[in-house]
Amino acid sequence: MTAPTWDPRQYLRHADHRTRPFHDLLARIGPLPHEPAPRIADLGCGAGNATALLAERWPGARVTGYDSSPRMLERARAHAGPLLDFTEADAATWAPTETYDLIVSNALLQWVPGHTARFPRWLDALAPGGTLAFQIPGNFDAPSHTLMRELAASPRWHGRLAGLLRHGDAVHTPAHYLEHLTAPGRTADVWETTYLHLLPGEDPVLDWVKGTGLLPVLDALADDPEARDAFLTEYRDLLRTAYPAGPHGTVFPFRRIFAVTRTAG
Repeated sequence: MTAPTWDPRQYLRHADHRTRPFHDLLARIGPLPHEPAPRIADLGCGAGNATALLAERWPGARVTGYDSSPRMLERARAHAGPLLDFTEADAATWAPTETYDLIVSNALLQWVPGHTARFPRWLDALAPGGTLAFQIPGNFDAPSHTLMRELAASPRWHGRLAGLLRHGDAVHTPAHYLEHLTAPGRTADVWETTYLHLLPGEDPVLDWVKGTGLLPVLDALADDPEARDAFLTEYRDLLRTAYPAGPHGTVFPFRRIFAVTRTAG
């Protein structure tokens, strides 16, 4: 799967809702081995807004945000400081070259096929008592994604969009992650939460997915604005039925899976 073209401005339009799961993930991460100056890696740092929260939680930490999108990294570097930096790296091939107290990932691994195969190398890079923690969307069976896939597979669009979109197997079950993270000398805490985001504005679910899941379609149709707009109109109409606007906004249920694994100290 080709890496999507990220737009930091579009992604951050729903920054409060997107960042809330990261706050919940951080709340379950305990003390790190080398506090008050731990070494931290943020895989898939995106625009850097979540990485900055790591620097706030551990002011003495040396934090590096890694991402494969130059546009996201350009935005992220606005948060850089003496102990906070950002560098280009692909999580699918990233191999730690130093020891970390915390390796954390927020809404990234769904873009990395076979990501559980990366866990052993990342876990081996942790200091004794270190932590691997991640949060990953678990909503690939939600209408926002199933309708997108069904439309892309329809006769009108199949020729241009076949095989572009991720399916439910992009993310595993919580039990599957627990199995891969639990071992002698490690403890694992895995759970899931469904957020009911109340989104304001017109067609907010479409606006949300334009910043994430819809990117492969937007990239594929970028050279044909008329076709892009036609797909968006069809998809918008489907979303309006699936997520009707209410008197206080549009409710967008969003399931997420969390895992925090700690090595023995």
